[in-house]
Amino acid sequence: MEELEGNISHIVFRSEESGYTVFTIEDKGEETTCVGSFSHIAVSEKIKMRGRWKEHSVYGKQFSVEEYELLPPDSLSGIEQYLASGAIKGVGKAIAKRIVKKFKEDSLRIMEEEPERLAEINGISERKARDIAAELVGKKDRQDAILFLQGLGIGTQLCYKIYRHFQGEIYTILRENPYRIAEELEGVGFKRCDQIAKKVGIGEKSPFRIHAGISYTLLQGELQGHCYLPVSILKREAERILDMEIALFEEELMDLQIEGRVRIQGERVYRAGTYFRERRVAAKLHALDVPEEEAYSESWNQAIEGLFRKENPELDSLQKEAVYLAAHSGILVITGGPGTGKTTTIKTILRLFTERGKNISLAAPTGRAAKRMGEATNYPAKTLHRLLEYMGQEGEEEEEGFHRLFQRNEENPLDTDVVIVDEMSMVDLYLMDALLKAIQPGTRLILVGDSNQLPSVGAGNVLRDILSSGCIKAIQLKKIFRQALESDIVVNAHKINEGKEPDLSKRSKDFLFIRGEQAEKIFSDIAVLMKEKLPKYLNIDTLSIQVMSPQKKGVLGVESLNRYLQESLNPKDKNKAEKELYGRVFRLGDKVMQVKNNYQLAWEIPGKFNIPIEEGEGIFNGDIGRITEINHFAETVTVFFDDKRVVYNFSDCEDLELAYAITIHKSQGSEYDAVILPMYRGPQILMTRNLLYTAVTRAKSCVCLLGDPRVFRDMIHNETEQKRYSGLREQLMEMKNSTPDRIENPFSNEEEASYGL
Repeated sequence: MEELEGNISHIVFRSEESGYTVFTIEDKGEETTCVGSFSHIAVSEKIKMRGRWKEHSVYGKQFSVEEYELLPPDSLSGIEQYLASGAIKGVGKAIAKRIVKKFKEDSLRIMEEEPERLAEINGISERKARDIAAELVGKKDRQDAILFLQGLGIGTQLCYKIYRHFQGEIYTILRENPYRIAEELEGVGFKRCDQIAKKVGIGEKSPFRIHAGISYTLLQGELQGHCYLPVSILKREAERILDMEIALFEEELMDLQIEGRVRIQGERVYRAGTYFRERRVAAKLHALDVPEEEAYSESWNQAIEGLFRKENPELDSLQKEAVYLAAHSGILVITGGPGTGKTTTIKTILRLFTERGKNISLAAPTGRAAKRMGEATNYPAKTLHRLLEYMGQEGEEEEEGFHRLFQRNEENPLDTDVVIVDEMSMVDLYLMDALLKAIQPGTRLILVGDSNQLPSVGAGNVLRDILSSGCIKAIQLKKIFRQALESDIVVNAHKINEGKEPDLSKRSKDFLFIRGEQAEKIFSDIAVLMKEKLPKYLNIDTLSIQVMSPQKKGVLGVESLNRYLQESLNPKDKNKAEKELYGRVFRLGDKVMQVKNNYQLAWEIPGKFNIPIEEGEGIFNGDIGRITEINHFAETVTVFFDDKRVVYNFSDCEDLELAYAITIHKSQGSEYDAVILPMYRGPQILMTRNLLYTAVTRAKSCVCLLGDPRVFRDMIHNETEQKRYSGLREQLMEMKNSTPDRIENPFSNEEEASYGL
């Protein structure tokens, strides 16, 4: 690394959220642009930095700061300029001039060590002197903490993040239990904390390290979809992560349970919060499952029969039963594959409740799924997070904080008579718990989804567990309706789901298979389909065509496909602005996806003369748009998501990815005019039937499969699904025979005392 030193002359840009700062320094009459993350810096401060030179495509040579320290001014004019810069709250130009005139070179020492003497200066009271001293001490403490963290080999951005969260506690935490950093800060893993712990002298057999390793293993399990891990698997994986044998594993687990961090249920080990969520969900589902007495009246029956007779005479018996059950039950699950009439059934239920004067809330897990639901039913639909009025900040979707940040909860329930949730296969345990907390007794809940779709990305197997428990009323729609039978997409999707092979020799207008075993041919065929064939055939634009892959890595994984398709569909051009951010090149015109919910990101809908006609906040995981501007001077990227315009700062683009190709998991809840799916060898655990089924059912007008027919057939016959360790099914079955009091309060006195419920 190189060193650079100088006085800060100008702050060009600063993000309070990340600490990312662009500034210039002046040294011997020359100005240099520097970038990095800082706890706080101000104009006129003297700074010593270590880092590397980088070449910016527009602004030229810049110094990227990796470590830094602020130096005291070394002259009277420097001291006065520093104090007058606003670096210390309460000290302006006039006060700075008086302080330096009175105390000269001793000014900063007196402000820090003898602050009461500041009251000797006209215009500074004793109280103001104390406030100035406290501000100076706080600034010094912050700088000392940053230097201390840097000394442990921590980069400036993480230093800022750690200090911002822990403040003055940081020394105690690092001395006693540095693993708290991983437990409380998103994006800081166990291995990073392990490196820090070694540097501060924490031994590998420290209980803090072992407990953190076990907790981290359980968290990693949840990231893979599990709600708990069996003891044997937990021990094996924790020992792998810790790279050591845990001699007294059962005792360590018991210590964690006593601390309230885990919950042991026989051979199952949960993180405590996850266990209680699972139990709450089971109890609340049973509590809502009560007959709706009013719906048994003659007027309700007449209304239902009238709907069947006049509005939807073609409803089959299962659809009619679903409508009856929706009217008469507190909770109902409606499931079925494509073309089986789920949307028609929901529309009939909506019409019934609307005619009976009921308030109805429609919701889905993602923005795209909610939009689809609204368009299909002609009734407004929201994301579940919007319905529950989620007000969280980035990184606060963990533990109980996740629920405190929903404005709708037990104290402030949803003011509605009926809640209908679509795409239930995507709903994880966390979100289901939050939803049920906001539903008061007497509100009907209708859950709709396809249980054969991929399970949720988050922990749990909610829809399948509810169905397999047999404890909640459920209707499975099976009949494929005549109009749907005309689509080979629908027919072949059902064949795939049943383990049958579609006839690839059949000439089809919407289900095409293009053979080719070489990756190079598949790449080129995809580009031709996107640029020429499909837009003409379907009269759509390229943005409406979605390439999907089962895997992110690999020859025909999402990353390789995006690099290839970006160069094929939107090649580098001197007239097109581009910017490399977070290891990805973004170019004007690129198709991009938001890969994480961001509820604070502002958007606007521009109208005539580019004047916004509507404004709001929130861009969601899975939203796809196109880059319409890259502004190097303002350091922003503008993306249009349908009609919403969003301006990202460069520092906010970490959650943007190229979206010419996406993983099949990312497609859940979405629908595209055309889907292109490469059929190329990959890991068996990913090349499964339900993954193929999910991809095919995302297409509205056309599915194009390219590659080896043997891969296609192997996927159909690969019923392997990663085992999900989820206990909701058993919790529901246990609750079925519980007393009403037990359902109302599913936790024992001991649990309430131990876990602070």
